[in-house]
Amino acid sequence: MRHVNDNGFAERRKAATEAKKQLLTKFATAPKPTDPDVVAKRAERAAAAEAREARRAEREQEKREEYARQLAEAAAKTAAASAEAKAHAEAQEAEAVKSVEQMAADEAARKAERDRRYAARKARQR
Repeated sequence: MRHVNDNGFAERRKAATEAKKQLLTKFATAPKPTDPDVVAKRAERAAAAEAREARRAEREQEKREEYARQLAEAAAKTAAASAEAKAHAEAQEAEAVKSVEQMAADEAARKAERDRRYAARKARQR
């Protein structure tokens, strides 16, 4: 089975020529770059691309603003945590000082009571 349609050389050549002519007419009837429809489509595509670029830029700006907001929020949290830790440390230090003062006062009261008992005992002995 060499060819289903056993066309001769002349017929194949004629078919090839017809195919070339059809391609040429197809491209010849294609709209030119200056055609109003082509210009309108080009402008429409450019407008769509510009709108797409504007949306992309807006998204990027929103991302930058969100990132800046998150950084500020993290900095505020860090500052608040630092202030809280400082206040907690100061409170602990104050509590420790108060405890030491209380222990010193208790020790002084015990010594005073001991001295009073000692003096009373000596007074009874005389």
